[in-house]
Amino acid sequence: QLQASGGGLVQAGGSLRLSCAASGRTFSRCVMGWFRQAPGKEREFVAAINRSGGVTYYADSVKGRFTISRDNAQNTVYLQMNSLKPEDTAVYYCAADYSGSVFNTNLHDYDYWGQGTLVTVSS
Repeated sequence: QLQASGGGLVQAGGSLRLSCAASGRTFSRCVMGWFRQAPGKEREFVAAINRSGGVTYYADSVKGRFTISRDNAQNTVYLQMNSLKPEDTAVYYCAADYSGSVFNTNLHDYDYWGQGTLVTVSS
């Protein structure tokens, strides 16, 4: 089970840190990803991190502004979001992939999903 938190309302240029806490003992075996879905749009890949935390991958739209990290001891993955833009407004979802690659951006390959947390960036 995945529980995302940390969303909220922030002005453009501001920062937020999302967290996703996982239950169970298999967290360290999973590639973890963040996706987002804006109103009226399809869910899209944001970032992913490999099992050890040593490799990360980002969508071009967030590269240089967002940082994904994980703490396997705490069963938690984070998404630090800086320099936020109004177009970052979306519901953000964390997801776990047991068998895939950190470079796989296909949401259908992820096995478990959190409930989503809303990020609203005002202009």
